[in-house]
Amino acid sequence: MRRIKACYGVSGSRAIIEMAAASGLPLVTEQERNPLYTTTYGTGELIRDALRRGCREITVAIGGSATNDGGMGCVRALGGKFFDKDGRELSGCGRDLTAVYRIALDGLEPLLREAAITVLCDVKNPLCGANGATRTFSAQKGATPAVTEELEQGMCRYRDVIRRQFGTNCDAMEGAGAAGGLGAALRVFLGGKMRSGIETVLDLTGFDEALAQADLVVTGEGKTDAQSACGKVMAGVGRRAKKMGVPVVGLSGSLDEGAQLLYAHGINSLMTTVSRPMTLDEAMQNASALYYDAAVRLFRLIQTGMQIAKK
Repeated sequence: MRRIKACYGVSGSRAIIEMAAASGLPLVTEQERNPLYTTTYGTGELIRDALRRGCREITVAIGGSATNDGGMGCVRALGGKFFDKDGRELSGCGRDLTAVYRIALDGLEPLLREAAITVLCDVKNPLCGANGATRTFSAQKGATPAVTEELEQGMCRYRDVIRRQFGTNCDAMEGAGAAGGLGAALRVFLGGKMRSGIETVLDLTGFDEALAQADLVVTGEGKTDAQSACGKVMAGVGRRAKKMGVPVVGLSGSLDEGAQLLYAHGINSLMTTVSRPMTLDEAMQNASALYYDAAVRLFRLIQTGMQIAKK
């Protein structure tokens, strides 16, 4: 296990933790990416530290993870234990999903009983299945097709153990598959309450008030694809703007299969920053210049539309 220095925000008795700060994809190199071995243990350590510092309102933003461990690592850091059928304790990484037989929570950090945990999540994926944690997200975390199958089989076993012991069906739980199944663990084992990440942020920033004065909204993200329509930032912004009749344009680093699904969520048009064929490395190295050039093209097009409207 490689140690990573991570931080989180504290205000009085409140803590805001970004799980990606401890268990995020950018923290591992492309060569290291393998969700059989990555773990959310560090995220659990941040929660434990916040509790011991006196925080009792803990918000955990989940997403951008390098993990597919069902949240076992996080729960282990907080005192939970996972055992195989022979009673051996498991380490709690992705490869252990296939061996889970029993879950013990009697050793959980006692301070959790005094805490309220809010989970901010931008996706609605269940734990297993075609739209679940593994089949939707594991490839981008470094899983080969064979590894994806192994992880999915393990996640189904994990789901069944949770249902047997706790009477909860994680496949019927929106957001259970977020962050490689961390959503399920935070809700089932720690009593977390799920909230839409983007909806919460829009409320906190007074987005609706600003929208009332806007003629156009420009939003964007790194890569826009079918996942973008599943409760992520652009879909959230688009839905709010659509209710108030304000058009929205999306400006993204790249457009992939399923990006057009956003049109049903209030996004009027999509543009990409990439202006010619290039590698991902080249696009990332020149991201600022590419975004600036794309923004100029976008607003020149909008200006053209304004000129047409005046005729």
